[in-house]
Amino acid sequence: MANDEAALTADIIALARQYGRYGYRRITALLRNAGWLVNKKRVERIWRREGPKVPQRQPKRARLWLNDGSCIRLKPERPNHVWAYDFVDRTHDGRKIRMLNTVDEFTREALDIRVARRLNSHDVIDVLSDLFILRGVPAHIRSDNGPEFIAKAVQAWITAVAAQTAYITPGSPWENGCIESFNGRLRDEFLDGEIFYTLQEAKVLIEAWRRQYNTARPHSSLGYRPPAPEVWLWPSPPAALKGVVPAIAKPAQLSCN
Repeated sequence: MANDEAALTADIIALARQYGRYGYRRITALLRNAGWLVNKKRVERIWRREGPKVPQRQPKRARLWLNDGSCIRLKPERPNHVWAYDFVDRTHDGRKIRMLNTVDEFTREALDIRVARRLNSHDVIDVLSDLFILRGVPAHIRSDNGPEFIAKAVQAWITAVAAQTAYITPGSPWENGCIESFNGRLRDEFLDGEIFYTLQEAKVLIEAWRRQYNTARPHSSLGYRPPAPEVWLWPSPPAALKGVVPAIAKPAQLSCN
């Protein structure tokens, strides 16, 4: 056994406990950010020996293609080119918590998660107003055909700031794959393991998860780098990662799978 095997095993187990839904590939990326010179085959060997397992996910859904083989989906080409937003609902003790999630499809950064008991078209405009001030106006905003998104006030306001709406075909969530993928990660890696007793508790914890997602979580489509890794934000990394600031990721042309 290598001299560093015990220390490496301890760090793998610590990361697996903190990030319970990560597989060995993302754990490998976190270890490398922490300074370990280790390849994924060695991590996989220790991973299988120690027993951490990630349940199999559902099979990926195909995109919608035209007869000539071209994809009708608008593809992001740069930051602020295409944003996507969607709602996620969570209920506990008969009380609903609603989240409006907004992501940049090119960088994969979670721009905002607005949390409230109820969210309507006025809240959609409020969220976009704040983001436009902070980030600028995107060229396109993709969404489904929910009443909050197709409201005349929302459409008129988006048009007034020189952005364009990109509504998907009704009943075709795969056309909004990036936000659907983000929603799935939010549920799988966070919401399914939490109980929120108050709205304020939900707001604090969800915002902490969003920051961790942006600054620490390795993303497979970004070469296992986080979307916005310039700084570490709360919650702080485990012992294996303390004091380590990951390198800034350079966005590339990405797919939504």
